[in-house]
Amino acid sequence: MKTNQFERMSAGKGFIAALDQSGGSTPKALAAYGVTNDAFKTEDEMFDLVHEMRTRIITAPAFDSDYILGAILFEQTMDSKIKGKYTADYLLEEKGIAPFLKVDKGLADIAKGVQMMNPIPDLENMLERANQRNIFGTKMRSVIHEANPEGIRAIADQQFAIAKKIMDAGLVPIVEPEVDIHSKEKEEAESILKEEIMNHLNNLSDDYNIILKLTLPDVANLYKEATEHPRVVRVVALSGGYSRKKANEKLKNNKGVIASFSRALTQDLRVDQSEEEFNRALKKAIESIYDASVNKN
Repeated sequence: MKTNQFERMSAGKGFIAALDQSGGSTPKALAAYGVTNDAFKTEDEMFDLVHEMRTRIITAPAFDSDYILGAILFEQTMDSKIKGKYTADYLLEEKGIAPFLKVDKGLADIAKGVQMMNPIPDLENMLERANQRNIFGTKMRSVIHEANPEGIRAIADQQFAIAKKIMDAGLVPIVEPEVDIHSKEKEEAESILKEEIMNHLNNLSDDYNIILKLTLPDVANLYKEATEHPRVVRVVALSGGYSRKKANEKLKNNKGVIASFSRALTQDLRVDQSEEEFNRALKKAIESIYDASVNKN
C-alpha cells in the first residue's frame, strides 16, 4: 500500500490538503469557520468541533483523489473516526488519499531571528502509533523571521535531524522551515535557507526520502534545484497567510511545486452554509488550487 502511495505522491497530479490546525491555531480556524469561542468551554469540546469541521471537508464530494494526493492531520484527528473508521483509514480506503500526521509540539520563542521547534519527547511513541494508524508521513514546522544565517542553519539542522528519525521509522517526513511572509528580509532569508536545504539533501543517503514544504518564494523557481533532487519526493508550498488568489498566482510561477494550503483552502467555508453551499465553495477552492499546482506559467 505504501509503495503505491509513494509513487502517487512523487508523480501524481494534485496537492496536499493541510487540515492539521493544533491547539494554538484551532480557535482561529474555528472562528474563520464561524464557530466563536463561546461555542465551547473545554479543549475537548473545541477539538470535537474542529473534528466536525474536518469531517465535513473530508467527506465532501469534491475532496477526492482526482485533486488531492494527501491530507495532513492533527494528532486528535488521527485518533478520531469518520463514519466508523479511523480518519487515516477513511482517507485511504474511501478517498484514496495519503494521510500525514503533524508531529511537532509547537514553536519556541524567537531567538537568532527564528523559532525552532519545541522538543518532541514522545516522538518515538507517536511514530509507532502513526504506523499502527496507517499514516504515510509526518509534518513538522519551524518559522524563520530574519535572514540570520546562524538561526537558519539551526532550523535546517533540527528539521533534518528529526526527519532522519522519522524516515528510520518507515514514514516520509514533510520538512517545513517556513519563512514568514511579512519578514522584511524574506528574499535574503529564502536564499540562505535554500543553501542550507541543499547541503542537507546532498548529504542524505540513498534510502532516505523527504518532502519539502516551503513558503512561496519572492524569486520564482528558487527551489527548482530541490524539485529535481533525487532525495526529494515532492516540493510543496504553504499559503502562509496569502489569500488563495495571491497564493495560487505565486504557485503558478514555481515549476515543479504543488500546494499544501490550509487557510487558503478553507477561507470560504462557513458552519452555517447549507451542504450545497459548502460543497460548492469547497469545490471551487480545490479546483483552483489544483489548477495552480499542475498548470504553470
